Amino acid sequence: MDHLAIMKKQWGLTQKILSGRKKIESRWYKTRYSPWDRIKVGETIYIKNTGEFVSLKAKVKKVLQFSDLTPKRVMQLLSKYGDDLGIQDIPKFFQMFKDKNYCILIFLKNPQKIDSFDIDKTGFGSMAAWISTTSIKKIKKNS
Repeated sequence: MDHLAIMKKQWGLTQKILSGRKKIESRWYKTRYSPWDRIKVGETIYIKNTGEFVSLKAKVKKVLQFSDLTPKRVMQLLSKYGDDLGIQDIPKFFQMFKDKNYCILIFLKNPQKIDSFDIDKTGFGSMAAWISTTSIKKIKKNS
């Protein structure tokens, strides 16, 4: 399985991943969305900023999933993993995530720049921030 993670450009996460300051990608949800129960160690994550082409990839080193979250548990997760998530302002992110029910932490290894390419999100919804596919070639636009 290949995965595509779409990042908020203004947060500068792709640069943090490439530099090694962000070692864990997190997804926080009210209900379970992809990649919940769909991502496994050794799979590849392709990474792009909103409005840009895919420009990075990394391998999955480890996956942790948390359900039935409470605000207290969210704070514990942010405190424990905040540095590796690339988060400096934990109170700001706590406010964003305190009411989420699910969290998935995806530990990244070997992040690297790749030749950039565009993708076709048809069928996944224009707001999809994570796409899981049997092969990235299925959503890669031909150049």
